[in-house]
Amino acid sequence: MTRDELLCLVDTLELERKVELLTGATVWRTRSEPALGLREMVFSDGPAGVRGEEWDERRPSLLLPSASALGSLWDEQLAGELGELLAFEALRKGVHAVLAPTLNLHRTPLGGRHFECLTEDPELAARTGAALIRGIQAHGVAATAKHYVANDSETERLTLDVRVDERTLREVYLAPFEAAVGAGVWLVMSAYNRVNGTTMTANDLLAQPLKGEWGFDGAVVSDWGAVRLTAESAAAAQDLAMPGPEGPWGAALVAAVRSGHVTEEAIDDKVVRLLTLADRVGALGSGRRRPPRAWPSGTARRLLQRAVAAGTVLLRNENVLPLDASALGSVAVIGRHATAPRLQGEGSAGVFPADVVTPLEGIRARLRGRAQVLHVPGPGLGGRPRPLDPARCANPRTGEPGVLLRVLTADGRELSAEHRLTGRQLEPPLAPEAHTIEISALVRTADEGKWTFAVGGYGRMILTVDEQTLVEGEFARDTEDPAVIHLDPPRQHASVWLPADHAAHVVARRELAPDTGRAVVVTAAAPEPDPDRALFEAARAARDADVAVVVVGTTEGSESEGHDRTSLTLPGRQDELVAAVAAANPRTVVVVNSGGPVELPWREQAGAVLLSWFPGQEAGSGLADVLFGQAEPGGRLPTTWGAALTDAPVSETRPRNGALAYAEGLHIGYRAWLRAGREPAYWFGHGLGYTTWGYDRLRVASTVDEGQALLVEVRLRNTGPRPGREVVQVYLARPDSAVERPVRWLAGFTAVRAEPGETVTASVEVPARALRHWDAEEHRWRTEAGAWQILAGRSAGDLPLTATTTVRGSNNRS
Repeated sequence: MTRDELLCLVDTLELERKVELLTGATVWRTRSEPALGLREMVFSDGPAGVRGEEWDERRPSLLLPSASALGSLWDEQLAGELGELLAFEALRKGVHAVLAPTLNLHRTPLGGRHFECLTEDPELAARTGAALIRGIQAHGVAATAKHYVANDSETERLTLDVRVDERTLREVYLAPFEAAVGAGVWLVMSAYNRVNGTTMTANDLLAQPLKGEWGFDGAVVSDWGAVRLTAESAAAAQDLAMPGPEGPWGAALVAAVRSGHVTEEAIDDKVVRLLTLADRVGALGSGRRRPPRAWPSGTARRLLQRAVAAGTVLLRNENVLPLDASALGSVAVIGRHATAPRLQGEGSAGVFPADVVTPLEGIRARLRGRAQVLHVPGPGLGGRPRPLDPARCANPRTGEPGVLLRVLTADGRELSAEHRLTGRQLEPPLAPEAHTIEISALVRTADEGKWTFAVGGYGRMILTVDEQTLVEGEFARDTEDPAVIHLDPPRQHASVWLPADHAAHVVARRELAPDTGRAVVVTAAAPEPDPDRALFEAARAARDADVAVVVVGTTEGSESEGHDRTSLTLPGRQDELVAAVAAANPRTVVVVNSGGPVELPWREQAGAVLLSWFPGQEAGSGLADVLFGQAEPGGRLPTTWGAALTDAPVSETRPRNGALAYAEGLHIGYRAWLRAGREPAYWFGHGLGYTTWGYDRLRVASTVDEGQALLVEVRLRNTGPRPGREVVQVYLARPDSAVERPVRWLAGFTAVRAEPGETVTASVEVPARALRHWDAEEHRWRTEAGAWQILAGRSAGDLPLTATTTVRGSNNRS
């Protein structure tokens, strides 16, 4: 429907009803209006998968690799296919809008939500994000560009005031959102934080440049609970406040319109934008959604397996990979992440996968009938114990793997009982008389020793093991952050000595009270083995094997929405583990399982180092493809990895007096490393394949007119023994610029494939926007005339080819 037609519909409503439509009906649904033919719309978190309305492990979802892995693809076609997969999952679950992609940047290596963001570079974020958006929306499902804007850290995220200059905003942090609008995104999510003193849900940036200059015709939805002001947010182009049904608008907004603080025309525009969204997703009038269906299971799994390999980054390879399965007699697979990998980060983006292939399972499947595969767990990781799961416990009532969830009245009467699969219950069923939530299980103790149990939540809680009380008390809520309250509440720990081969009866109860959320978490951790003995056994297994594969990574809670990291060190004694194994066997492959950068002090000792990110449900099958050469590790780093946190030029996430200054300006990521003159462990764009490449020649026009794209041709040759894929990267530099600029910046990229010995030409189009800069005095874009340097190569730190072109112009608007 046209805007004029939608305005006519809006004119038929009373003000009160218009305003009512602008706050959600529930946590995940918008309101309906039968008089307009408007039906409810359902939102769901992304980007790792589409959960749907419920946090219920019995209704699983496909689990994609993390966004940082998607940023490693440097492949818009594959990113678009994964966007399509998200759309089909949304259709299957009755979801109209997926809250993805996240377009915030890796400003520092400590960002807690690093795994949910694509990259440190605005151009790579723009292109990858746009591809995901096009893939999602091709099937009538709305994508959501989030979190607008400068929501790049988690510390004090609800109130943080980001202080950033206009030029940096335009050229760095707004750039991916501008590309999203150019890709036709239907939703933009406003962030919790403030920018230059004003909360984003009431910030002028919603009007300009988003709706005005860029022409965004969709709706602005708030992050959940981010609208806190009535008239200010309504006047500032915020369209939809989520969640509902309560909120700061409603009657208060009606009063603001009646008093003249907000115009009714502004309300009409918001409703029109909401109806536009509904029309696009098939929730308005006679429009109907495409029939809900899923991709064939095998097709979806093959795509996810391909994505794992395509996003895996080979950081180092001393002629160890790929492995020849026919030449192996034994393989030692070492590390606790080999059997319990981190598949996704924590927070609102989490989903429950139906099936998971672990690294150990993937390796064993490829070597079955060929070689012996021995797993050695190594020393414990410390950190938080994992929630109970079916592999470790049973329902005390039925004996089925899993837990018993009960809802009780104040006098202990059972209102409901359900068999569940996890000790992490975020939305347990409630009834009018519900007073207490209880989770109980029989935990199998394979080892004798001190077992540690925990219960997580707010309010009055009690935890017993074999009728012995371990935790009891009132635990007050100390935060307003919904990610903590509803997803990851603090846990109260206690330990007890238990015999081996015992079924310990664990019972956790939490009383429901106002403003304490519904989440309950119950965890258990076995006694840790002697770490020195565990290290010795790992090294011995590696020494006796033809190849050792060590899988290490971060642990639960260390990379999560709601808080930033304070260290890049791998938890526990994992660094010692890698060093010991590498010393015992030079054919050691280290697989790093993290969502963001970690320190790798042993990197020069390992025979090969692979970065798998959080790889999703096909972790093991995709890893096996890479290890045994069925697929090339296709990933290139989307963010720079330093050798140590102390080397990082930009690492501050902690605000001072509520404000966080982006004092580095344009210089984040590799730009900051270049300006500081420091050498990281691995540059942005780095990634090896299973062949080698020689860069021969760069061609570019000697002159280009201001405002025109620039075509760069790079000739290169596959100098190795295998077919391969190479990501050719083009950077710009303007050493004699009259304005401050990065030393160089990514301007374009493309991928080529070639057979051994074959020469190919990569054609990279550098868009005109890559040459422009924002004039903060005149508030417009300019392109500087004169000589520009073009550099081409494999990463921000490996650019063997250079050329010069002259931009002709008069410094007018580009």
